[in-house]
Amino acid sequence: MHADSSQAGGPAQPQPSNAPLAPTSRRGAAVLLLAVFLGGSGTMVVELAAVRLLAPWFGSSNAVWTHAIGVILLALAVGYALGARWSLRAQPRRAMVTVLLGAALWCAALPSLTPIVADWFMPAGLTLHSAAGLLLWGSLASSLVLFTVPALLLGCVAPMAVEALAGQRCAETRFDAGQAGGYVLALSTGGSLVGTFATTYWLVPTLGLQWTFGLASSLLALAALLVAPGAWRVRAGAALALIAGASFWSGEPSRGLPSGWKRLAQEQSAYQWLQVLETGEGPERRRRLVANEALDSFQSLWRPEPGWLGQGSYYDAFAAPLFWDEPRPTWRLAVLGLGAGSAVRVLEGVLPQGTTLRSVGLEIDPEVVRLGELFFDLENNADDRIVGAGIDARAGLGALEGDFDQIIVDAYANNVEIPPHLCTVEFFREIHSRLRPGGWLSVNLSGFGLQDPVIRAVAASVGQAWQQPVLLWPLPFSRNTVVLARRELPIPDPRDPAFVVGPRELQTLLASARLRARLQAPGVDAELVLTDDHAPILALERRSVARGVAGWLQQEHEEAAR
Repeated sequence: MHADSSQAGGPAQPQPSNAPLAPTSRRGAAVLLLAVFLGGSGTMVVELAAVRLLAPWFGSSNAVWTHAIGVILLALAVGYALGARWSLRAQPRRAMVTVLLGAALWCAALPSLTPIVADWFMPAGLTLHSAAGLLLWGSLASSLVLFTVPALLLGCVAPMAVEALAGQRCAETRFDAGQAGGYVLALSTGGSLVGTFATTYWLVPTLGLQWTFGLASSLLALAALLVAPGAWRVRAGAALALIAGASFWSGEPSRGLPSGWKRLAQEQSAYQWLQVLETGEGPERRRRLVANEALDSFQSLWRPEPGWLGQGSYYDAFAAPLFWDEPRPTWRLAVLGLGAGSAVRVLEGVLPQGTTLRSVGLEIDPEVVRLGELFFDLENNADDRIVGAGIDARAGLGALEGDFDQIIVDAYANNVEIPPHLCTVEFFREIHSRLRPGGWLSVNLSGFGLQDPVIRAVAASVGQAWQQPVLLWPLPFSRNTVVLARRELPIPDPRDPAFVVGPRELQTLLASARLRARLQAPGVDAELVLTDDHAPILALERRSVARGVAGWLQQEHEEAAR
């Protein structure tokens, strides 16, 4: 016999059609929160890996990071508002499934979409002069096209989940709005934390971008499957299989090669996208290690035999102190920003007779060191060639043993960005303390002439730190200027006949330098001196690029007028 409905408090109420899971089960709430956790993980994977997708075209500078993160934050904010509105619909659970599947599908397509979109704003074959403006605005436009939709959809998830969780009303699981919001925020943030560490330390360096976005897409589709109502689970499961297959079918994003070059290797490190390129045959072979957008820049160079690289290579200028100094049985060299070891190979191939080289190099990116060992003859042994992989230049400098005859600073976070802590007065004082009396500092800088704000600021900082004149040496056929300083002893004057020394190749290089190089006294450009407290090097680099673009446009105008 059925109980009298009047005695039971009225007729039994039907199960709400928008209940996310069985409302009488703690397991239902746990599964919903697991879906939120997976959604948070996928969101952070997309956010952190976004710049890595753009790096082959626009690099991974602070500006590119700012554009990508700014676009994603804006889209998330809009998504939160839309999600709050859509969560009030009759079937919030279905809406949640829809946005998760939509985000998953878009993420699966990102590795394939990126080359198409990025090529719109950064065509192949441009030089730094012609591409400077595109590096800034092209990365913003590409971010808007590529990342707005998935971030907006992912922003909808949290408010929908709060509404679904707060709708569970039973003795076993009662959530008010505050509890539901707190649990959703906690699990979403926990998932984001896992996604953050996994992306940086495992996914991108180990799996590459294609598999990273494939995994993120699959996590989002799995979250959709978990919260799907019974009638929708078959559809969500089919979508999960389709999205997972599409994720791993799409290719690794890549851009075209310069004419005449072939690709020997490409890798995603924890810091950057790397390629090893080769041209020529036999003794005429040349290799380049290029990072991110590269354009007409390179990180390291190689030819079959050690020694002079030519072709406007700034590495050749690092050999000059060997011949300006007194002959020494051992030349102790430290390279901060080793790359694949080009500076060491130049010096070991041109050593004066009776001199041996002992070198130690610090390189923050272990993948660069690995590629250097494979393709650039980079040696790492316990005797005369020591390589510190994964070590920051300034942090590692204090751990090096003994004094040095020469310290080379060639550290760039990207093709045109110097890490701020590696160009300050305090840093150059630390270098000064690690050189023997008469030892040399050689700093490679990228800029556009001796009036370039980056070159002026770094040279002023060296002069302030050492309280001695510095030599500014613009190199022919390149954008590079080498700044040299010498501890406690005078540095050669370009007007002095003794300035031109050494083998024929170096004499040619030094003879051309006499026309443009100059000694600069300490105290010049004192207002530009960089310190650990105030080092606006990124702003100076933007001014440098703007100056280079203006010069290029003026040259184009003059050529057109002729």
